[in-house]
Amino acid sequence: MTGPLTLGTAGHVDHGKTSLVAALTGCDTDRLPEERARGLSIALGYAPLILPNGRQISVIDVPGHERFVRTMVAGATGIDAYLMVIAADDGVMPQTREHWTVLRALNIRRGVVAITKADIADPAAASAQARDLLGPDVSLIPCSARTGLGLANLTERLTTILTHTESRARHVGPVVLHIDRVFAVKGAGTVVTGTLWSGVLRRGDRLAVFPIDQRIRVRDLRVHETPVDQVPAGQRVAVNVTGVHREHIKPGDALVSTEAKIRPSWILDLQSSFKDDPSGRYVHLHHGTRSSLGRLASLGDGRWQFRGRDPLLARAGDRVVIRASSPPNTLGGALVLDPHAKRHRPNSRAATHRTARPDPGYSPPDLEPKAFGGGPASFTPSELALERLLRDAGHEPPDRSTLAAFSEELRTLVAAGVAIRLGGTMYGHSKALATVRHQALAILADEGEITVARLRDELGTSRKYALAHLEYLDAIRVTRCLPDYRRVVVRRSSRADGKPS
Repeated sequence: MTGPLTLGTAGHVDHGKTSLVAALTGCDTDRLPEERARGLSIALGYAPLILPNGRQISVIDVPGHERFVRTMVAGATGIDAYLMVIAADDGVMPQTREHWTVLRALNIRRGVVAITKADIADPAAASAQARDLLGPDVSLIPCSARTGLGLANLTERLTTILTHTESRARHVGPVVLHIDRVFAVKGAGTVVTGTLWSGVLRRGDRLAVFPIDQRIRVRDLRVHETPVDQVPAGQRVAVNVTGVHREHIKPGDALVSTEAKIRPSWILDLQSSFKDDPSGRYVHLHHGTRSSLGRLASLGDGRWQFRGRDPLLARAGDRVVIRASSPPNTLGGALVLDPHAKRHRPNSRAATHRTARPDPGYSPPDLEPKAFGGGPASFTPSELALERLLRDAGHEPPDRSTLAAFSEELRTLVAAGVAIRLGGTMYGHSKALATVRHQALAILADEGEITVARLRDELGTSRKYALAHLEYLDAIRVTRCLPDYRRVVVRRSSRADGKPS
């Protein structure tokens, strides 16, 4: 295998991960003043490693403290193999176990265990514990970053392991780079770093920032400080970009080809087996360098649906990590079956259809083609994803900032009469708005008037959404607002799209 590879550290705090990386690479990955003052890794660190066969790989050094497990997960999502570090004098500790859970969740199976501090303690006990945790066939190398003991054996074993390791990146398809670091360079501007998950990134490329849909241009590319014209999938890279200010882009965002039609994922169908049932619990779903808080619902047969609060950039076949919100701990991993799922009832036909195990790169289609009144008979996949998002939102429509990545698709759906603007910046599905209109008219028929509070209670929503719906009904002249903010009916409309007849 000759493509780019990334090796990630794992292990408990103070077991010597950063010292070992420094001994192997000659680079101190603790770059922050606070890290150097405390002797504790807080952020992700990066370094190049030249193997004995001359091959250069990237190393990500992750923090080991339990407070920074989320940071560890963000780093681990971009690695191809692991370097588990276990101190001879401590043995397996809590974050050793949790980091191993994360690696298994991401299906990262290839790696080496370094039993560090072998110069001050007998490594036998720690080695036995490592085999109990990782399996009897794991590669164990006793070593010492301080004296150099075992480092030659460790690099030789890493070379063997990595020679037979395939990159987890997708070498075809659009550019997708999940950002794990953002900083400014005097005279150059904004620089972002990350691992290129798919495609080929070239100097001069025009990309979009997910999820804000800000268009940028690639000014410069560097791989471990070396300028390059292009980088293949799987490579860690620093990207100097123009068109976005440092304050408007952050770790967790992504760079994506403008032609890729960015499709945020809010509801995902997953395949997983959890030791404990997490149904109904608030969990964090980690994908790439981003996470979203949401709930898990069981669909039966090891299938789950995640309904999140923040957009993700997932594709069918991706691996995600699920962590409990409180107390924070890693529950396990999952395979993305459908990144743009509909809400399902457990064991429904739709759930069974849409959560069939995908082939690589496969994105499950809808059960049957959909056509919408006044619009084209078919939409592009990203337009269908937006239609599904609006439909699932129901009477609590998203606003324009939430839909920033769907600007082109939103224009198409508005022109087709599927998406309708209300409340100034919100966009709702025409069917959802028609349902609310019928509910409002029913109240008006029974009570002769309607208020924001009355519609709020009827819909079981907040005042913000109730007011937006009533203002929309005023705008299409179904209702009229009186000076005391009560609404009365203007005339009844039977049009399904909510437009006045």
